[in-house]
Amino acid sequence: MDAQRRAQARGRERRGRSLPRAPKRAINLRHDFGLRLIKVANVLMIALPFILCWLLYYVHTVVIFPSVYRGGGIILMFIVLYAFFGRTYDAFLVSLKRVSEMFYAQLLSVVFADGFMYIVLWLMSGAFPNILPALAALAGQIALGAFWCWAANRWYFAHYAGQRTGVVYDVRRGVEDLFGQYGMEQKFDVQVVCTVEECLERNMEMLGSLTSVFLCGVHSHERNVILKYCVANGIVVYIIPRVGDVIMSGAKKIHMLHLPMLRVDRYNPPPEHLLAKRALDILMSIFLLVLTSPVLLVTAVLIKLEDGGSILYRQTRLTKDGREFSMLKFRSMVESAERDGVARLSTGESDPRITKIGRVLRSHRIDELPQLFNVLGGSMSIVGPRPERPEIAAEYEKEMPEFALRLQAKAGLTGYAQVYGKYNTTPYDKLQMDLMYISRPSIIEDVKILFATMMILFKRDSTEGIAPGQVVAQNDDKPAA
Repeated sequence: MDAQRRAQARGRERRGRSLPRAPKRAINLRHDFGLRLIKVANVLMIALPFILCWLLYYVHTVVIFPSVYRGGGIILMFIVLYAFFGRTYDAFLVSLKRVSEMFYAQLLSVVFADGFMYIVLWLMSGAFPNILPALAALAGQIALGAFWCWAANRWYFAHYAGQRTGVVYDVRRGVEDLFGQYGMEQKFDVQVVCTVEECLERNMEMLGSLTSVFLCGVHSHERNVILKYCVANGIVVYIIPRVGDVIMSGAKKIHMLHLPMLRVDRYNPPPEHLLAKRALDILMSIFLLVLTSPVLLVTAVLIKLEDGGSILYRQTRLTKDGREFSMLKFRSMVESAERDGVARLSTGESDPRITKIGRVLRSHRIDELPQLFNVLGGSMSIVGPRPERPEIAAEYEKEMPEFALRLQAKAGLTGYAQVYGKYNTTPYDKLQMDLMYISRPSIIEDVKILFATMMILFKRDSTEGIAPGQVVAQNDDKPAA
């Protein structure tokens, strides 16, 4: 059947090779330029209270190289920091984020930027500076950020109608329903939903009037036919990839035999990357253990007071190359939670095994803090694929053998899938996210994921449990739930 479909697609591609020489619509420069202007306006608005606070008060407290900082170095440092955190938390995505999501992201960005700058001011002054001017500046920044989020959202959707959108699917259905759930129906006006067979049978004429197309789990050959048509006609394409696509995303471009080639290899970062990553793990784990020591102590006391049971919970997990290790967590369930020896995923707040203090610990990920000792000992990293239990991993691999590809890298305290997914994101989608991280190892990416983790600590949907009957695995040959 697949061979027949590919043959039919090749025939349609040959018949449709006469592609237009230029896109039917020019790139909307006004749209892109307008977006950049309002993003620059946001950075300047947020910087203004800091600049006033600095020039009117803190500049007079500097005792180390005062002339350098009066020249604007400290202001530039704040702008760079705020822009970095804003990009990390997606604080400027006017067209893709709700107002509340943008405001939350900007709140985190400005708090971190101001916090870093306060530490710099402390070092420059030789003593703790008066915090009241900084708090006044922060209040002004929060007010300006809230206004910008509201105004930018109103401006954008008043000037730009939603994109005429099509959804073409093969093994993954229902993506069109997610636009409403995530508040993106203003951005994407879905007008066409069809299978890949329907699209190809009509020689893609149904896509002609669209401005964007989502390709959801479409096999490579059919996808390439549609992709070439869309690019030639100036249609923006969003591709929900398959595992093979994600692996290919990390391919290295090389030239051999006078031919362009892509080289794909197993996770094999250079030694200097591994050394830098281990150094980051040691420094960050020590820093976070010291920083969170009051939380660790209070949590231990509360767990002991609730039911008199053990404070820590040890669980066997898998790390690089399938090695087993004992992962530490604060105990958040009753001690008899798995007395029968059967591994079960949590169903969230409805799980009767979770203790009262455990609900609080789980909602803010506090139960994970003891894993900093695992990181310090070397069995885990700060950033990497989250470690899975051997029994549950074996269950996933029965339906999805490629799930074992996550074990190319050392398990992490946080990871790409934890930042951009949820607890109940399907294993197939978690696998893809983890492979996206593994395919491009980078210390800068580790730092971004580490800071992005702060954004999910207070989001309830990031800790939603597995619903009864939820599909736990899916592969390239089965529909996605």
